[in-house]
Amino acid sequence: MQFIRKRVSSRAAVGVILLLSACSAFAGSSATLLLEEPYGTLGFFTATGHSAVYLSGVCAGTPLILRPCSPGETGVVISRYDGIGKHDWVAIPLIPYLYAVERAEDIPLFADAKMTAFLRDHYRRKYLEAIAPDVRNGERPGGNWYELVGSSYDRTIYGFEIETTPEQDLALIQELNSSPNVSHFHTVSRNCADFAKDIINFYYPKTLHRSVFSDVGITTPKQMARMLTKFSARHPEIRFSRVVIAQVPGSMPRSSTAHGVVESFFKSKKYMVPSAVVSPIFAGCVAGAYFSSGAGRFKPARDANVFVAGQVPESPADREDIRAYQVQLKHYLAGAYPEASAHNVGKAWEKLQANAIPSIDSQGRPALLIRLGERSVRVGVSASNIMDGNSPPELARQLLEARLESEFRRPSPHGISESQVERDWNLLNQAASQSDARLTARSASSVEIRGNQQ
Repeated sequence: MQFIRKRVSSRAAVGVILLLSACSAFAGSSATLLLEEPYGTLGFFTATGHSAVYLSGVCAGTPLILRPCSPGETGVVISRYDGIGKHDWVAIPLIPYLYAVERAEDIPLFADAKMTAFLRDHYRRKYLEAIAPDVRNGERPGGNWYELVGSSYDRTIYGFEIETTPEQDLALIQELNSSPNVSHFHTVSRNCADFAKDIINFYYPKTLHRSVFSDVGITTPKQMARMLTKFSARHPEIRFSRVVIAQVPGSMPRSSTAHGVVESFFKSKKYMVPSAVVSPIFAGCVAGAYFSSGAGRFKPARDANVFVAGQVPESPADREDIRAYQVQLKHYLAGAYPEASAHNVGKAWEKLQANAIPSIDSQGRPALLIRLGERSVRVGVSASNIMDGNSPPELARQLLEARLESEFRRPSPHGISESQVERDWNLLNQAASQSDARLTARSASSVEIRGNQQ
């Protein structure tokens, strides 16, 4: 079986070449402010999301001790979370912070809650026991340590990258290593966005600040990203770029848009409607603050390239490409499952994966133990091992179908690049070809057996 590959226009190809050249030039030290979308329903302030900083020239001797990076290392994400061993900040290498694995090629193709929890705990036991040790019965601890690894399973992240120098990196390392790393977390005055603000201001003093008008004096991730973007516009001589890190496809609930404080109130009917009834003047003030601040017009994904783990960022696939792929997938599924609804493909894999046991293969790559009748088979779930082993290729095929369906379910092309989609199509092509060959061999074997019996 072969899939129709959409031809990339010459204009897009030229754009990719120019982008790769620009990214190659921007290979020095940088600080990237991360605006992480909110997820879950834990309260009003969760609508503001989370903020952290990725430092490409700073690495971690331990999660609590920083050092300059050696050649080939990719830096760390440094962030403030409440309730992690009473520490004010923790540093985690970029790929583990985003995906809870150590290598880009080992990122799971389809994530669910069980696999996410397994990979996070596997990484914790290997690297974070000092700050998040097992409880007495040997089980994983409670607390917010899980926020340190696998962030991209929970939410989409936007990065705002600004150039720095090795000298600035070294000064920051000395400052943080020599200062007490003791938490005094406070939602209003010492939250995650305050920490990110202080890091960026260390490199570029007085660049980021709170907004009394749009955030009632509370530091929010969206305000910090907005301020850094404005700073870049005023200083075009300082290299600056945007990137979107898409949430991993799968059955995990999708994250929602990050808002500021006033914006959260204004866009929440459960707060705004009663306020308008009880006090129209107050509601009018909120509306005035929202519209006059301009916070609602700031779009984090605007002009952003797509983060591709282990590679340079790429241009996002345009809407026309996505629609073509959606139609292509729809036709493929209709042909592959003529007697069943194509809409059940993702749900069927979700159920199968939910009943499987997450594991690690002999090379440390994520896998699933799936029960098939009287035996269990190990199925690789990353790009590096999905075609390995002796598991039925039909399982790999189902996993890739579910991934593509999840990828194309998003309402916009932001977060999907052409090369990522092509890789997934190619893997599905391999799995489908192996599956077809297996069925053909079975059919030929059955005919031979019946012939011998006659």
